[in-house]
Amino acid sequence: MAESKSLKEQFWDPVAGFGVTFRTMFKKVVTEQYPFEKQPTAPRFHGRHQLNRWPDGLEKCIGCELCAWACPADAIYVEGASNTEDERFSPGERYGRVYQINYLRCILCGLCIEACPTRALTMTNEYELADNNRADLIYEKSDLLAPLLPGMEQPPHPMRLGDDDDAYYRGEFKAAPEEPGDEASRRAAAATQQGGEG
Repeated sequence: MAESKSLKEQFWDPVAGFGVTFRTMFKKVVTEQYPFEKQPTAPRFHGRHQLNRWPDGLEKCIGCELCAWACPADAIYVEGASNTEDERFSPGERYGRVYQINYLRCILCGLCIEACPTRALTMTNEYELADNNRADLIYEKSDLLAPLLPGMEQPPHPMRLGDDDDAYYRGEFKAAPEEPGDEASRRAAAATQQGGEG
């Protein structure tokens, strides 16, 4: 013989079950009007990748393939090639001749940009990567390269920055000339350092 339900179980429990529904029924609806109104992403959002350039237009990618090794989803394919004096695409000995990212596999984790030694690969805020064709979701180097800005020249071309181009590309910048008043403060700092050592 089945036990009869109490009055609470018969009337209050069904009402309590709809409590969330009743509480939200009269609240203002929050609807995102995407894609007509797009909300800005966080500044450090991990979106589509970009291959960066030096200020003269040469590519920062040196074809080292570290990004491909770091990718946990095996979404990056890189083929390096050697630069020549007649055809220079990057300041190093090599450049990325083939660069592909398969966004069918990519999980946008950012490990590839951490592995890049030249900061050639970064991630943009672009998040609209859907498509109706699988082939279009394999981005080639031409799709990933940053656009040429004013003053940049389309590679291949020789390195064009300053008198000592190699030092610039290695990040060795010459110090600005000292002001006449700075000599006294530099000597005082050197004397203080020597006194501390003695």
